Amino acid sequence: MAGGNMFGRVLSYLLNEFLVEGLANNRAFQRFAVKTNRTLENLSSKAKEVREGLSEQMREARGHDDHFKR
Repeated sequence: MAGGNMFGRVLSYLLNEFLVEGLANNRAFQRFAVKTNRTLENLSSKAKEVREGLSEQMREARGHDDHFKR
């Protein structure tokens, strides 16, 4: 049993190495990776802006509610 496990691990390692090496040297994959990274960074910054805007609106709304309670 142990020999089969070792063979599987070696095979997995070799396939992983070839896959990673192949993708690392593939120009189309590199372009895809860069474009995806930029898109995710843009979405992240937009989400941060929206979150900050909503947070500000909530603070303002709570502040106005305090005036009505007095």
